Amino acid sequence: MINKYALTSFAAQMSKYTPMDNIILDAPMSEHTTFAVGGPADILVLPASVKEMSVAIRIARSLELPVTVLGGGSNVLVRDGGIRGVVIQLNRLKKVLSCHDGKMLVSAGYMLKDICQFAQEQGLTGIEFACGIPGTLGGAVFMNAGAYGGEMSHVVSRVRTVSSTGGVHTYSAPNLGFGYRQSRFQKSQEFVVEVELLLRPGDKDEIQRTMDDLMQRRRSKQPLEMHSAGSTFKRPPGYFAGTLIDQTGLKGLSCGDAQVSTKHAGFVVNRGHASARDVLQVIREVQRRVELAHGVHLEPEVRIIGED
Repeated sequence: MINKYALTSFAAQMSKYTPMDNIILDAPMSEHTTFAVGGPADILVLPASVKEMSVAIRIARSLELPVTVLGGGSNVLVRDGGIRGVVIQLNRLKKVLSCHDGKMLVSAGYMLKDICQFAQEQGLTGIEFACGIPGTLGGAVFMNAGAYGGEMSHVVSRVRTVSSTGGVHTYSAPNLGFGYRQSRFQKSQEFVVEVELLLRPGDKDEIQRTMDDLMQRRRSKQPLEMHSAGSTFKRPPGYFAGTLIDQTGLKGLSCGDAQVSTKHAGFVVNRGHASARDVLQVIREVQRRVELAHGVHLEPEVRIIGED
């Protein structure tokens, strides 16, 4: 049970460091996630700087309030009961801190598509693969997001974090614990706030053509026009999740307004008014039927958080 006094005290203390517009009580997470589902967060904080984020964590910890950190709200499913305590969303942390000799130091709140476009304008190549991945840079590092043969581990050289106690730390590439859709931050209770990317000089026109081609391929094959969290399942060794789901005849499988996309079976989509319960029901039924048909367990790529 969350202490209501602690929530009130948090809001009062935090208002000394950031405008009240950046502190939202009972924030419906359906409005702050790409799946457009999920119950309310007790308090949602939208820090504009690393200092504000660090302060928010320190205040929350002093009041014994749980803390959840989100990037742009993609790759996450918030349950219908919402999230207790303090949610910190980083999509206002948007600043290119420096760009020199192929190294870009960027705040974690930038959307990947904007970073890719900025890199193109600077004549830097290596991150084109990410131009169509939904979400922020911080979330992409957290998940080691990837597509079309590239992933964040190929371009990230340094990461700055804020810890669960509000401390600030910096890690170089060998210490980031990257694996397939994995990083050290999934277990370390640290939150990515700044990322250094190491890119290479390239031809601006060629970089743009590559990004245009990848985006066209995404638009033609993926349900980008519908609410989703991106790819719902991780790729099982030796298989493709979408292919297995399609071969099991599950395109169009639905519960309420949650549905396995008829365009790409690797996506569960919200057709308009799905609940998190609907989405979870579809995910579990897909897992059950694919394992029954193929003996392969599909592990969700989407993070499932909050309470029922």
